[in-house]
Amino acid sequence: MADALSAIPASVLRNLADKLYEKRKNAALEVEGVVKQLTAVGDHDKITAVINLLTNEFTYSSQANHRKGGLIGLAAATVGLTSEASQHLEQIVPPVINSFSDQDSRVRYYACEALYNIAKVVRGDFIVFFNQIFDALCKLSADSDANVQSAAHLLDRLVKDIVTESDQFSIEEFIPLLRERMNILNPYVRQFLVGWITVLDSVPDIDMLGFLPDFLDGLFNMLSDSSHEIRQQADSALSEFLQEIKNSPSVDYGRMAEILVQRAASPDEFTRLTALTWINEFVKLGGDQLVPYYADILGAILPCIADKEEKIRVVACETNEELRSMEADPAEGFDVGAILSIARSQLSSEWEATRIEALHWMSALLNRHRDEVLNFLNDVFDTLLKALSDPSDKVVLLVLEVHAGIAKDSMHFRHLVVFLVHNFRIDNSLLEKRGALIIRRLCVLLDAERVYRELSTILEGESDLEFASIMVQALNLILLTSSELSDLRDLLRKSLVNAAGKDLFLALYASWCHSPMAIISLCLLSQAYQHVSSVIQFLAERDVSVKFLVQLDKLVNLLETPIFAYLRLQLLEPGRHVWLLKALYSLLMLLPQQSAAFKVLRTRLKTVPSYSFSGEKINRSSSGNPYSQKYYITSEDHVSEDGDLNEDAQSMHSGMNFPSRLQQFKQMQDQHRMHAKSQAKARHNSMSSKSISRSISRPTSRQFASRPL
Repeated sequence: MADALSAIPASVLRNLADKLYEKRKNAALEVEGVVKQLTAVGDHDKITAVINLLTNEFTYSSQANHRKGGLIGLAAATVGLTSEASQHLEQIVPPVINSFSDQDSRVRYYACEALYNIAKVVRGDFIVFFNQIFDALCKLSADSDANVQSAAHLLDRLVKDIVTESDQFSIEEFIPLLRERMNILNPYVRQFLVGWITVLDSVPDIDMLGFLPDFLDGLFNMLSDSSHEIRQQADSALSEFLQEIKNSPSVDYGRMAEILVQRAASPDEFTRLTALTWINEFVKLGGDQLVPYYADILGAILPCIADKEEKIRVVACETNEELRSMEADPAEGFDVGAILSIARSQLSSEWEATRIEALHWMSALLNRHRDEVLNFLNDVFDTLLKALSDPSDKVVLLVLEVHAGIAKDSMHFRHLVVFLVHNFRIDNSLLEKRGALIIRRLCVLLDAERVYRELSTILEGESDLEFASIMVQALNLILLTSSELSDLRDLLRKSLVNAAGKDLFLALYASWCHSPMAIISLCLLSQAYQHVSSVIQFLAERDVSVKFLVQLDKLVNLLETPIFAYLRLQLLEPGRHVWLLKALYSLLMLLPQQSAAFKVLRTRLKTVPSYSFSGEKINRSSSGNPYSQKYYITSEDHVSEDGDLNEDAQSMHSGMNFPSRLQQFKQMQDQHRMHAKSQAKARHNSMSSKSISRSISRPTSRQFASRPL
């Protein structure tokens, strides 16, 4: 202290603490001169004493004017030291940095000014204090005082210049400091950080790209800033880095992919678009590095395919196609289970486009990695079945394609059909709204005969008789009306003369017994006219229900469609098709006369000619009763079930054993009848119980009157 006091006059020290800036400035110039003289003679001990005096008595003083004087004095001392300043930086810089957090804004301002002057003198020598200076500047960039901010900006520019020309700057030590501050929300700090990132990235000797994963998330976070300028600066920095990635032979795609996946789900549109643009480039450039991240990337892409912003949708779709076109092997880290899990989870998306692409992925995985997908079948099968209830027909059709892909082998085929029937059983609306679509599509994808045989086998032993009847009726209607099943109908028409047709007829017959109208339709389609007459005769002996008449109405209308054109043409030869006529007249007799179906069928039967185009003569009684017709049968009638052959003879001829089939039908209908009775009885008992309960809970006035008072 004494050495310093002997070197600096007391008047100079008083002026250094004066409240007037001009006096402090002049005193600083005096200090600069003193230090220059001491430097010239090499008296560093006295220089150290002067610096300590300025530090302890001034910069750490409780008086603001003293602190201001101390800062300007330290700067002046540094200027006086010139090239020797580096020897005393450990004494000079720390008290200046400490003043950056001073409560007095003017002190903070002078600290910026002081460090600016110090930096101009020592240049690269003060790099050892860079992290502390950076930390201080980061705070000062958001200072509440505009003058301090302005001074900090000037200092910041100088420090950037020094760093860019220095070969002592350590990027490894700087990055942790940068990473800690990247998520600060203050706009001034954000501008400060982006500025540093941009400057350092422009220095050829500094590899900022190698450390990009450390601050990439922070840059993406700035894309949603309320300030347009900050968003623009962040976007510019990211664009520059993306270009460097394209030109770089070595990039750590993995760590950055994790960040991009998260940012692709950002509520901010611009952030999502930028993240997807990066992902798109990564998918093209990343190669094997990205294979372990395919599932995460897919999870980010699929929701964006249905984004409300068109640009995002376009990039997402392009990336999705690029990703799906890549050939990746499980042995190389391609996780089929993870991809499948992502696709399954996206089936619950509210967006149709996303669900569709998820199904495309399932289908692609089945084609390329079938065995691996089947290993995870239990995880996805229920979800795929639920997807059959999807409100979108496009989705349902794709679900069926995936199901068909799974069901190529017999075990999974059986599994699919069993679960499908189960879903129809527990969800009546699914059968009603989507049943036809599902069955028709499966018939196209998996062979109609195979599907119908399997369904028939399952329904034959169905314990829920009411459901079995409804399901068979639905299948029968699809069989009679769908263009996809035309080959199946053609095969059934040949049932009496073709072994394959007969086998199919018998396979369907057992389950079709659940529905009288289905059996009648099947027999008419198969031209088993005598047998259908026997079936109708049996039904007429039972009570004809309203439900049966409704189904009969539908059948009559179906007889007028092109599918049954062959049947209507057979009416031109009534002599050869006696049992067909009898069956149709029997149906007519069961219909109420005032019904539309009665009128349609009666009109059709009126057109039957009184003669046969094959040469037979047909006589009618004077009453015109069709049942009194006399038919003269030709020798050619052995080719048809109709004609002079009785049912036993026909059964022997075709191998159908129709008497046994009729017995089978009767037994099934008896089961349905018993089930209906038990259901009715249960409902009656339930209603009776409720009635008795109400009677007990509400005693009559007579009961009240009989009670003693």
